[in-house]
Amino acid sequence: MSTSAPALTAAESLVLTRRVTTLSVACAAVLIVIKGAAWLAGHSVAMLASLADSGLDLIASLITFYAVRYAAEPPDAEHRFGHGKAEAFASLTQAGLVFASAALIGQEAVRAFARTEPPEHGALGVGVMAASIVLTLMLIRAQTEVTRKTRSVAVSGDRAHYAADLASNAVSLVGVGAASLLHLAWVDAAAGLIVALWLLWGAIGVFREASHQLMDHELPLEDRERIIALLTADPRVLGVHQVRTRASGPYMHVQAHMDLDPTLVLSVAHAVMVAAENRVLEAFPAADILLHPDPRGMAEPHGGAFGEAPPR
Repeated sequence: MSTSAPALTAAESLVLTRRVTTLSVACAAVLIVIKGAAWLAGHSVAMLASLADSGLDLIASLITFYAVRYAAEPPDAEHRFGHGKAEAFASLTQAGLVFASAALIGQEAVRAFARTEPPEHGALGVGVMAASIVLTLMLIRAQTEVTRKTRSVAVSGDRAHYAADLASNAVSLVGVGAASLLHLAWVDAAAGLIVALWLLWGAIGVFREASHQLMDHELPLEDRERIIALLTADPRVLGVHQVRTRASGPYMHVQAHMDLDPTLVLSVAHAVMVAAENRVLEAFPAADILLHPDPRGMAEPHGGAFGEAPPR
């Protein structure tokens, strides 16, 4: 999660994520059409692998398209912490689809090693894969800009998936081109197998990121350190402890106990804490912040089941 991104309101972030997820769906649809035509013309295994990958891209993009919209919904009576984890559930679905695709493409690639004739219409396949690479690069550029501005986990995951597609498209391009020009059928099959392995590796990364959110993994150390620095920027804040952070889709949740001078009157302590919240919100506009004041040196142990959790 980049800490250098400019502050945006929730509405501004949603406009950007809606726009780029719509672009992602459109890009995947175009790639399916041109790759499907190329595969029907030449029956290349590498092209089939790339076509299947684009088919999953469309499903994943549609999932992201709806997930970012639902995750941005404000808290309601049944979901007091919002709907942000919808993005993590969407990522798990994407990972499952990619795992299945990798298995099917790998099976087809192994069978294709027995083929003795290279795929037909190699020039068409090369042209299609080159066009795919250009379109994917343009999409990744747009996703990178939106991620920098919004810190959207869903868009970031979609971008990582399309970045992996760049490599798979490049491998497919080599497989189709080499099989056609060198008349080596096994190169096409090998390219399909490499794509399957690459998809498997990408699925593991998507699953790991989704599990972090679902298991309430702490924010990256850089973000935690910046949050603590912002909370303690006021000299009247004598320290913080029991700092807990987690990500939930486009939102982050921050909890902390603040050490204050025991002689501060309640109204002043309240003003100090509100100012600390505002400093964090200026840097992280999508943060949900819960602060608790403790009189320095006079607070008894408290906090329930996790009250005595070791500090990090």
